[in-house]
Amino acid sequence: MGEKLIYMDHAATTYVKPQVVEAMLPFFTEKFGNASSIYTIGRESKKAIEESREKVSDAIGAQAREIFFTGSGTEADNWAIKGVAYANKSKGNHIITTNIEHHAVLHTCQYLENDGFEVTYLPVDENGLVTPQQVADAIKPNTILITIMFANNEIGTIQPIAEIGAIAKEKGIYFHTDAVQAIGNIAINVKDMNIDLMSMSAHKFYGPKGVGALYVRKGVKLVSFIHGGAQERGRRASTENIPAIVGFGKAIELATANLDEYNKKIMALRDRTIDEITKKIPFVKLNGHREKRLPGNVNLSFQFIEGESLLLMLDMKGIAASSGSACTSGSLDPSHVLLAIGLPHEIAHGSLRLTFGDENTDEDVNKLLEVLPVIVERLREMSPLYENVKRGNKNV
Repeated sequence: MGEKLIYMDHAATTYVKPQVVEAMLPFFTEKFGNASSIYTIGRESKKAIEESREKVSDAIGAQAREIFFTGSGTEADNWAIKGVAYANKSKGNHIITTNIEHHAVLHTCQYLENDGFEVTYLPVDENGLVTPQQVADAIKPNTILITIMFANNEIGTIQPIAEIGAIAKEKGIYFHTDAVQAIGNIAINVKDMNIDLMSMSAHKFYGPKGVGALYVRKGVKLVSFIHGGAQERGRRASTENIPAIVGFGKAIELATANLDEYNKKIMALRDRTIDEITKKIPFVKLNGHREKRLPGNVNLSFQFIEGESLLLMLDMKGIAASSGSACTSGSLDPSHVLLAIGLPHEIAHGSLRLTFGDENTDEDVNKLLEVLPVIVERLREMSPLYENVKRGNKNV
């Protein structure tokens, strides 16, 4: 106890930057007006929302009127997929996705399958990549939507989004990408990449929790997801969470301002961590593509240990990490992503995800490199399989 917290789980969530908190605070107190009201403090709230909309659109190369605020990235995924499916079911009922999507996409697709839609779940290779050719080959005359995540939340692999977007555009099929992990980490231009719909969430880039956004290209046929009042131009009812929307705008502005500088620092930490751990510790495998990966993502599988024990022991040393998706960490099942890239159950169970953020330092990595080999060795000493390997000096 008493150890300084070393936070290495930024893919799960981030802290809220002081500048973001500062921008939000007045909208809890003196600027508390309902944006639907016509008097002064209502108009101030409305103006703040529109300013944030501009900041989000500027960050991704969109128009302000193409940005719709939601309660989360999950809501944005649900709205994009169900919204397109139901608005275009007279044209067709086929959706293409991958088998490593976030559950916000997978469970939405499964829901639609129960409602008469047909879904193709494309397999990925051992690095977690899907090819544009796979997508092209899966297209049918009744295909209405392609939904493929920009970058994977567990293994960090970045998909060939621009190439897939070009195929979708050529075939006249809507293309949605879940960019919750990518935005704030990768430069994104929705026009250049032919993205029709894109989901985002503020708490992944130093903004508040409980606010997301959906980019919807002008002209996309989409049914409304929440019915009620006329908020968000009649597309998404409910009184706007103005402080959170203001926080979203400020956070995305900050996150995209110095992206290259930020990434240079984060990638140096990532690459050093991967190189040193794979050198120091035997029987370890990097998951995800070595180069085409998020700047701050390290995902490793250690043979002969349980990931949960590893996380608890790291926590005792003041290091917060993850074994995969934050939304499924309560589950005892191995990650669907790790199984999809071909890892056997027993190795998938021994996975560790480290995701770096702007306050991480070389000293943090030093500490990790000091304690991790000791923890891994200690846990392996409890494994009869590891004992066999040590005696026979070979892998099993």
